[in-house]
Amino acid sequence: MTITGSITSQDVLRDGSGLVELTLPDADPQQRRDLEAAKWFQYRLYRGSALLYSSPHLTLSETRRTNDGALVVAGHP
Repeated sequence: MTITGSITSQDVLRDGSGLVELTLPDADPQQRRDLEAAKWFQYRLYRGSALLYSSPHLTLSETRRTNDGALVVAGHP
C-alpha cells in the first residue's frame, strides 16, 4: 500500500520501549481500514524519487484516531 500526502512521524519512548508513530490525516478510508487490520508495517521516506529512509518491519502495537479524524499508527521493531 502506498500512502502519499501529509504524514507526520515521530519516535516515542513509552514504558522504556521505543515506538514509531505515523499520523495520517489524508489517507483514504480503505487505506485506513487496511492499516488498522495490519499486523506489521514498514515505511519509506522519499524526496522526489530519491529514497531517504526505509524503516525495518514494525509490529503494529496501536491504532487510534485524533479529534480531527487523523489515523495514528504506532509500531515497534
